[in-house]
Amino acid sequence: MGVGLWCESIHGATRKLRVITKGQIRESISFTMSEAPHDSRSIGNLMLDEADRVGISVTNLALQKLLYFAHGIFLNETKKPLVSGYFEAWQYGPVHPAAYKAYRLAGSEAILFRARSQDVLTGESKPILEPDSPAVRRLVQQVLNSYGKLSPGRLVDISHAKNSPWDFIVDKGRTSVALGLRIPDTVILDRFKYHKVSIGAVPVAGEPSEDTPFT
Repeated sequence: MGVGLWCESIHGATRKLRVITKGQIRESISFTMSEAPHDSRSIGNLMLDEADRVGISVTNLALQKLLYFAHGIFLNETKKPLVSGYFEAWQYGPVHPAAYKAYRLAGSEAILFRARSQDVLTGESKPILEPDSPAVRRLVQQVLNSYGKLSPGRLVDISHAKNSPWDFIVDKGRTSVALGLRIPDTVILDRFKYHKVSIGAVPVAGEPSEDTPFT
């Protein structure tokens, strides 16, 4: 049973499924249970470095979806979060608020800089250390290789899949008070398997350039 992301490509009467399954992940990536949650900006910077290496331009909107996909795969495999903090259900899918804030200066353009931290005592800006885990690096490479070249609209459609964590939280927010529409890791664990979308049709969301929280 797949725990990753299903993409259907429909060409005439032919349907092809591209699936990341538990078996495939375990075969290519060996996680250790001692992995601690990482700063979301650290994983974001790592993704941008890998994107540069393979020649992919990544906007903030796209980075949030890729970060979420990596988090969901890692969470399902290890039962531990990849990044600290939390994701929220925004208009165009899951967003990590801290990570979004770190890259928002890029607006709708490709991100050409790296997030930095600030020394609490001196106020000086300093680099954020990237994860030294080979498994995390391979996971980031896998997510980018599989989904990094999809357009923002395609990534949004995947994140909006019926019964997925985003869809569940947004639907719940219509009938109850869901503070900030946070997406708990328990919901991601339970519903990440529903990420499935046709990629042969025009993206339902179009091609959005920037995300925004629900009001």
